[in-house]
Amino acid sequence: MISRSLAQGKNAGIISLFGVMCGFLFHILMVSFGLTAIFFAIPYAFVVVKFFGVAYLLYLAYNAVKSDTRIFDADKSLKADKRFKLFNIGLMTNVLNSKMAVFYLSFFPQFIKPENGSILSQSFQLGVLQIVISFTVNFLIVVSAAKMASWFSKKLIWLRIQKWFMASVLKGLAVKMALTKAK
Repeated sequence: MISRSLAQGKNAGIISLFGVMCGFLFHILMVSFGLTAIFFAIPYAFVVVKFFGVAYLLYLAYNAVKSDTRIFDADKSLKADKRFKLFNIGLMTNVLNSKMAVFYLSFFPQFIKPENGSILSQSFQLGVLQIVISFTVNFLIVVSAAKMASWFSKKLIWLRIQKWFMASVLKGLAVKMALTKAK
């Protein structure tokens, strides 16, 4: 979301943010219906999803270096197909993040009490609350990043460093994800 806000402005960041939020919704549905428990029952499922996520982050890092777009040079001319791509990048980054599934699976049970009614309903309520909080925080980050882009675009040194910095961040996330163990 930050890189999209820096590269293409606030609207691109918001579109990516909606993709990420749908990714959260995907994980909440998986946990609510018990499907994420597969990660605990079949540890290889966690490994497979984790390495798909690592591969995707490395692909994004490669594209950050090879791309002709400059991160701090906002491109305001988003076409319909670009919006779909921005949404999908946010969505897939979150769906392929196996740590999110493990987070929800370990977080939700602590707050769900069968004596308080439907477990599914409680799970959805927790999920919606988490999405609202996450959306609010990430929206503020997107808006801030978009405003920073104009400042950074005036500093020529940033234009030279940006691709390698973005690739390094994505590679670091990939390495961190690769080293994550199932719990």
